[in-house]
Amino acid sequence: MTRLTLNRKIYDKKSCLCVGLDLSPVSTVMNKKIIDLTAPYAVAFKTNTAFYESAGWEGWKCLEETVSYIRNRYPDHFLIADAKRGDIGNTAREYARTFFERMDFDAVTLSPYMGYDSAAPFLEYKDKWVILLVLTSNPSAEDFQKSVLSNGMPLYQKIIQTANNWAGNDRIMYVAGATQGEMIGKIREAAPDRFLLIPGVGTQGGSVEEVMKYAKTKQGDVLINVSRSIIQSPDGPGPAARSFAGIMSPFFS
Repeated sequence: MTRLTLNRKIYDKKSCLCVGLDLSPVSTVMNKKIIDLTAPYAVAFKTNTAFYESAGWEGWKCLEETVSYIRNRYPDHFLIADAKRGDIGNTAREYARTFFERMDFDAVTLSPYMGYDSAAPFLEYKDKWVILLVLTSNPSAEDFQKSVLSNGMPLYQKIIQTANNWAGNDRIMYVAGATQGEMIGKIREAAPDRFLLIPGVGTQGGSVEEVMKYAKTKQGDVLINVSRSIIQSPDGPGPAARSFAGIMSPFFS
């Protein structure tokens, strides 16, 4: 799926909602229910693979069944494997095969720590995306990500500056945590025409309004992931997803 196509879907639906399918314990039946209830309000789904890996072979089976269900029932939705992989050589190539061939995800999250070699095997796949961790929503993001290099540039900006040369804006997007507030604006300055995947809205304290203020471009270029605040909502996943999409809608009018 190209950047243009994804942005068109966002504007057509007036929503940039990505629903995180992070149930514990994992369940294909429950995933299908959540997907059916939230699909009208979302443009993307994201599975954090840790929840599935911890359940062994049954978890992997659930993940494959979930991907297959989305592909068959909701083929226009963007599908992200939140795997946070980061390795080189044959290992990276096998990870790429796992998520792009065996399970047909549109995108996979990667750690950029090992550099271009860790992303290259994923970038060999046409119409697939790499989503690089840049500035995350956890408190310990301060430990490394905001470290200032000798030239005065923060590490997260160096990552963006370097990775912008790896592939075009149809192939690489960046993770920027919603709890980082104004820092998202600095990320947008470094990546003016790239998609940003924004976690941390809802349970972690980030707000849709603040994200849209700093992250959205005229074209769109933003996906806001919400997991627990939707799948664990006392009102149910459908009403919760509708509520988040309703907040987003005016920004795409």
